[in-house]
Order: sequence, then structure tokens, then C-alpha cells
Amino acid sequence: MTEDIWGTKDVTSAKGKTDENFPVGSLLISRRLRPYVHTYYNFARVADDMVDTPDLTPQQKIARLKGMAAVIRGEIQAPQRADAQTAVKLREVLLKTGVPLETATDLLEAFCMDAEKTRYESWQELLHYCRYSANPVGRFLLLLHAEGQETLAPSDALCSALQIINHLQDASEDLKTLDRCYIPLPWLEEEGVTIDDLRLVRSKPGLRSVFDRMLDGVDTLNREARGLPMLIKDRRMRLEAAVIVELSHILTRKLRRQDPVAERVSLTKSDGVKALLLAMRYFPSN
Repeated sequence: MTEDIWGTKDVTSAKGKTDENFPVGSLLISRRLRPYVHTYYNFARVADDMVDTPDLTPQQKIARLKGMAAVIRGEIQAPQRADAQTAVKLREVLLKTGVPLETATDLLEAFCMDAEKTRYESWQELLHYCRYSANPVGRFLLLLHAEGQETLAPSDALCSALQIINHLQDASEDLKTLDRCYIPLPWLEEEGVTIDDLRLVRSKPGLRSVFDRMLDGVDTLNREARGLPMLIKDRRMRLEAAVIVELSHILTRKLRRQDPVAERVSLTKSDGVKALLLAMRYFPSN
């Protein structure tokens, strides 16, 4: 891959595992598999930061992301730099574990969308984005644990729910810092509000109605995801999934009660403890 594609500025992620709504490679994951999860997470974070940096043009971002996808597929060799090497390390993990390469390259497709696309016209369009931006994460975890195909659909629902929840949490900040809005534009128009209303200090009634409509969709996804833990054979992964399912429900309820424009609605330590206790029903003692 030539220098004009990779550029000269390396990208490393300043974000950490604590920036997520769900446990990333937590102690619930077996020690043997945890390093693989961390490798996947680091790759995703670097690619995410790559598409969010103001130092690159959309075309430069897409070129780098496509370069990382080519490294994952083994089509090119990566230069000796931190961002490209995350793809090298993840390719090694995917080949070693037999997890499909698409769990990585699909993520890069979503980041390529983010490089150019800043507005969404429908709920279906948003779910299509989640198909690439979020669902591969759950698939990676499940296939890493050798779980069956029957787990993938409810996992997709859970991951899409978490992604949309994150969009609602960051709706104002995404617009202010990235000029990016994932709220379906026709829904705003139907309620007589605009994107610029996300810049206010609190939500207008019409904007609150749009948030609730999106949360109705999240509720549907959460119901689809509810059965996921019982489909998972690995006991530790089952508990991990159960905790994440509970966290998704808790965050959805909090977003119903709180205003994501006035404040960032987030989880607390007590929410985590509550989710773990609720999840224990999926972890029989025998």
C-alpha cells in the first residue's frame, strides 16, 4: 500500500474500555479468549478515531479504512505503524480462531459510511447502518466462543439496540463536534422540530416525541434480544450476554426518563451491579 494512501499521520485511540456502555473483554470472558477480544476492540477504536479525526479529508479516511480492510483480507502488507498494525494483529486472531474476516471488514464499511454520510432519512436506513457498525461486534464474540447460528439474529437485535441508544446519548455532541445526526429527518419534520434543536439546552416537546419513537424501536429490538442468553452454550459468555441485555434495558428506561439534550444519560456503578444480579438467573449453580 503506497504512502499516499496511508498518509504520514498515525492514528491511535484515546478512548478506553470505560467509554463503552457494555463490558469489553470483561472478567466474565474466559482468560484464554480475553486477549482476542481486546485485539478486536483496539482495532475498532483506532478505526473509529480515524473516521472522526478532523485532520483527514473524507477521501483520505476512506482510503485508509479500505487499506485496513485489504490488510484484514490479506491482499496487501501493512506498513510498520500503529494504526495499520491493529489490522495485522486482528487478521492473525481471525485466522487463528476461524472467526470470519467479515466481522472486521463490515465494521470498516460502517466507518466508511461515517466518513461521508451525516444524515439519515429513515429507521430502515439507520438499521442498515447498525448492520455494519454494531452487529459484527456481537457476531465476533459469539463466533469466537463457537456459538451456533441461532444466536446471531438476537445478537444483531441487541447490538443494533445498543448502537441506537448510543446515538441518542450522543445526539447533541455528535452534531456539535462531527456534524453527524442519526435521527431520521422525516421524524423531526413530522414533529415540527429541526436538527438545530439538538443544540439547545434541553429538548423541545417535539424532539422528546422523536426520541420516544426511536426508543419504541429500541424496545422492539430489546424484546428480540431477551432470549439470547439462553441460546448461548458457553456459561461465561452467556452471563456476559445477559449482563449486556440488562444494561440495554436499563439504559433504554433511563433515556425515557432523562433528557439526552440537557445531559449525557449514562450508566452508573449501581446499574452495573443491578444488571449483574439480574443476569445471574441465566447462570445456574450446577
